[in-house]
Amino acid sequence: MTARLLIDAARELSAAVDALPFAAPVTHVYNPLDYAWEVHRRYLERYGDGRRRVVFIGMNPGPFGMAQIGVPFGEIASARDWLRLEGPVGQPHVVNPKRPVEGFACARSEVSGQRLWGLFRARYGTPEAFFAEHFVANYCPLVFFEGGRNLTPDKLPVAEQRPLLAACDTHLRSLVGALQPEWVIGIGNWAEKRAAEALAGLPGLKFGRVLHPSPASPAANRGWAEAATRQLTELGIWRS
Repeated sequence: MTARLLIDAARELSAAVDALPFAAPVTHVYNPLDYAWEVHRRYLERYGDGRRRVVFIGMNPGPFGMAQIGVPFGEIASARDWLRLEGPVGQPHVVNPKRPVEGFACARSEVSGQRLWGLFRARYGTPEAFFAEHFVANYCPLVFFEGGRNLTPDKLPVAEQRPLLAACDTHLRSLVGALQPEWVIGIGNWAEKRAAEALAGLPGLKFGRVLHPSPASPAANRGWAEAATRQLTELGIWRS
C-alpha cells in the first residue's frame, strides 16, 4: 500500500515538473521519472513498502547516477549488484550530446552514489536490512545542464525555482505522509533546508543532515563514510 502511494506521488511529481519552463543558461533538462520510469517504479515497489524510521533526502539526480537509471544516487554497480535493480531506460525528450543517457551501460561511476550505497552496504550487508528502517529519495527529480556542466536547482533564478520547489514540496509531503518517518535527514545542507521548510509543522518529525558525499567536497574526500557515520551516531539515529 505504501509503495503504491509513492508510485502515484512520483507520477504526479513527474507530470508537474515536466510542465515547467527553464531558460538560459539551462540548455537541457532531464526528467528520469519519465524516461527511466520503469526502473524507478521497481525501486519504489521493492524498497518503499511500509513505514520507515529514517528518510534520507538528496538534492537532485547526478548525471551518471539517477540521470542514467532513475534510482536515487544510482551508481550503476550499486543499483545493479546490490539493489538488484534492472529494467529498460529510454531517452530524454531532448538529448544533451555532452551528457548522453546510456542506462545501465553507462561506464562512468557516480561517486556520490558509490559512497552512499557503499556505506549502507558495509553497515547493513543486505538492502533488505537497510530498507527495513531507511529510505532514500531525491527532493527534486530533474537534472539541469548548461552545456556539459551540471546545474543544481539552487542555482536557478528565483522565478524558476518557485514553481519547481512548490511541486517538490508537495511531493515530499506525500512521501513523508506515506512513510511516516521519525527522522528526515538531508544529504547536504540544501536538502535539509528544503525538507525542513516543506515539512514544517508536522508533529514529532525530527530533522538532521549528513555531509554530502560529492567528490567536489574536500571534507567528503577526507573520509565521507566515517563523517556520515559520526553525524548519524551523534543524532542518535545509529548506534556506535
